[in-house]
Amino acid sequence: MVSDSPALAESASARRLLLLIVPALVVGVASALVLLGISLLAEQLRNVLWETLPEALSIGGYSSLWMIVMLTATGLAIGLVIRTVHGHAGPDPATTGLVDPPLPPDVIPGLLVVTVLALAGGVSLGPENPITAANIALAFWLGRRAAPRTPAALWIALASAGTIGALFGTPVAAALILSESLAAGGGEPGALWDRLFGPLAAGAAGALTMTLLAHPSFDLSLPPYPGPNWDDLLASVVITSAAALLGLATVYAFPYVHRAFHTLRHPVLMLTCGGLVLGLLGALGGHLTLFKGLDEVKELSADPNGWSAGQFAAMAVVKTAALVTAATCGFRGGRIFPAVFIGVALGLCAHATVDAVPPALAVACAVLGVLLAVTRQGWLSLFTAAVLVSDPAVLPLLCIASLPGWLLVTGRPQMQLHEDGTPLR
Repeated sequence: MVSDSPALAESASARRLLLLIVPALVVGVASALVLLGISLLAEQLRNVLWETLPEALSIGGYSSLWMIVMLTATGLAIGLVIRTVHGHAGPDPATTGLVDPPLPPDVIPGLLVVTVLALAGGVSLGPENPITAANIALAFWLGRRAAPRTPAALWIALASAGTIGALFGTPVAAALILSESLAAGGGEPGALWDRLFGPLAAGAAGALTMTLLAHPSFDLSLPPYPGPNWDDLLASVVITSAAALLGLATVYAFPYVHRAFHTLRHPVLMLTCGGLVLGLLGALGGHLTLFKGLDEVKELSADPNGWSAGQFAAMAVVKTAALVTAATCGFRGGRIFPAVFIGVALGLCAHATVDAVPPALAVACAVLGVLLAVTRQGWLSLFTAAVLVSDPAVLPLLCIASLPGWLLVTGRPQMQLHEDGTPLR
């Protein structure tokens, strides 16, 4: 009997994992559909606000005047919604991360409404944080009703994996992000993969759903990387470290800007003023510094020589200021996609400054550095930087460059605050 116990334990473990497949697939598909639905709705509203309406008024859609008016109006509208809806569209976004405990389900409608308004109105934040929060809340609420004894951590992992898989178009991103938190659990050999089994299935379902329906692509189609050399090794370390330092400057400014906006106290006033600041920044940096940044980085990378080094640097600085403003004054949204824009602009600035640095290498290293500082997620940073250039020859240099980048950011404050406004470490 004793000799059979390991086999029985393995069989029980396999059955337990097998039972996860159906809920994981359902949650993954549903998470992708929520993301897709919100994205499509925001895109339609964006077309109305930035094309149809200004054309009807005979105003340039991306004129300085329209950017200032539209961002200010967006802040006012979102402030009124947050002030009015039940639950005020969730907690202060400066205190939340990418994966948090479930929100009450009655908060989700207001959260999704303000997310659509922010995405359509040109706010420099991505959809990842609010959509992940919404999917976690819905999966937890429905899952606990279908299976009351199921631990909350399971639904959180499935929903976050499904959403992250859909956002990046691959379950690898979800597995890498979740592995950083799950790896600390230790256990027997294979325990990590046991814990990742359900989330990986959810991430695959979310990624496949999004790929089949929307065909997302992160490849910037930059000129092919010719291959590493000693000069590239030095360039990769310098660019990654410089980008990480800019990201750290953003992190250190975060609590001070948050405190300044919160002296206004009223959410409508905070968001209206924040929208006005974003409009002024958009007028300064141009329309490419608006919105979440994913479409805009493709426009930048389509012509790496189309702007001067100074123009790329200016766009990176303006987008950095816009990210800090939007994330501290109360707009709901994520910081990954705006950080990617900052990294791409910095990388192209480095290429424009030193033409011998290949644009693919410069962009990947700059994105790596900024994301290391802003997200404090090493695997996510490496993965995103590599996916943007889609060239495996860059990977060894990215791995080496990540080491000094990580030494710069580790132990520093995070771009997230405690409820009392102090930085999270």
